[in-house]
Amino acid sequence: MILILAGTQDARELAISLQQLGFSITASVISKYGEFLYENLEIKVQSQVLDAKTMRDFIVAHSITTVIDATHPYAMNVSKTSLAICETLNIPYIRYERAKTALPSYDKMSIVTDYDEAVSLAAAIGKRIFLTIGSRNLKYFAKLLGNKEYFLVARVLPDETVLHECFSMGFMPNQLILMQGPFSQTLNRELYKKYQADVIITKDSGAVGGTDTKISAAIELNIPIIMIARPKLAYKTVANTLEEVIYLLEKNKMNQ
Repeated sequence: MILILAGTQDARELAISLQQLGFSITASVISKYGEFLYENLEIKVQSQVLDAKTMRDFIVAHSITTVIDATHPYAMNVSKTSLAICETLNIPYIRYERAKTALPSYDKMSIVTDYDEAVSLAAAIGKRIFLTIGSRNLKYFAKLLGNKEYFLVARVLPDETVLHECFSMGFMPNQLILMQGPFSQTLNRELYKKYQADVIITKDSGAVGGTDTKISAAIELNIPIIMIARPKLAYKTVANTLEEVIYLLEKNKMNQ
């Protein structure tokens, strides 16, 4: 049995492809919506949030032979935990990593290493800050909500839990765009114009996450971009395509 740490579109596509090729798959998701997306698929799903102990227990109890970490590029805690557990249990770990965005040459793009740096730079660049980083790290920018000098707008998933979290941080309804991406360049452009964005905050989520169209729309409107770089982790085994994953699975099978 292969455990795929999922929750993203590319992870789901990988799970479907491997299942169709005859591999036994369990997909791990962390939300009701994530579970819903697998509803009509012949793939086992577990929706319990896995910490270090419960993940280890699940792997042992279900005789998991390989863990494929297909989580979001910025989900470092899950990646670190799953990698450490696989090393402890001596089972193969494969990091399925979506390709990085091919960044264009743009003199108004700044790449920062963390969220605190992004907040400081954004505050220095403009007053109307457009956030396209999801909901989990809005807390870093929430410190600006109490300053009437700034107006923040965040585009987040239309989910009840996410909406509650945003309200609890101090975001008001007119500061939230509840939509599921990825979005076209045209839609990004029109939203930037509607909210009169002075600066766009984004992450390198790859083409799957719509990073390329976020950037192209900002360039079209000559709006500064702050890109939060991907965190770095020393993965031992990385695959970027389905073919590479299959090759590694077959190789691991031969070595068992």
